[in-house]
Amino acid sequence: MSARQLLLFGGIALAILGMSYGLWYAVFAEHQALDGIGHSLSSGFQGAAERDSAAAENSLLSYRQAKYAYDRQVDVHGHCIGLAMLLMVLAIGFDHMGLSEKIKLVLAWALILGSALFPLGVLMQTWSHGPLPRAVAILGSALVTVALAGTVLGLMRRQNA
Repeated sequence: MSARQLLLFGGIALAILGMSYGLWYAVFAEHQALDGIGHSLSSGFQGAAERDSAAAENSLLSYRQAKYAYDRQVDVHGHCIGLAMLLMVLAIGFDHMGLSEKIKLVLAWALILGSALFPLGVLMQTWSHGPLPRAVAILGSALVTVALAGTVLGLMRRQNA
C-alpha cells in the first residue's frame, strides 16, 4: 500500500469514527450532560442568591466538572474529523514530495497514529485527570507535528529539485 492510499484510508476511517462518536454522543449522552450543566449552574446561582456559599460552591464545582467533560467529548468529535480531513488532503500532496516511498510511509503512519492518539488522549481526560491521558494527547499531537514538518520538508525538497 502506498503512503497516499494509507493516508486516504486512514483519513476515511478516522472520519467515520469521529462522525459515529459524534452521533452516539448527540443521541445518547449530550442532552443528559447539558441538563446536568444547566442544573448545576442554576443551583449555584440559587445558592448564591440564598447566601449559602457552601451550596453555591459545590454546585459551581459540579458545573465546572460537567462542563470540562462536555467540552472534551465535543473536542474528540471535532478533532477526529478535522484530523481526518487533514489526512485526506495530505494524501493528495504525498505524490509530490521529494522523498523515498519508505520515508513517505513512515510519515503517513506517524500522521495516522498521531491523529488517532490525540483524540484518544482527549477522551481519556474525561475519565481521568492524571498524567497518562495528557501524555497520550501530547504524544499524538507531537507525532502529527513532527510528521507535518517532515511533509513540508519533503514538499520543499521536491520544489528545489
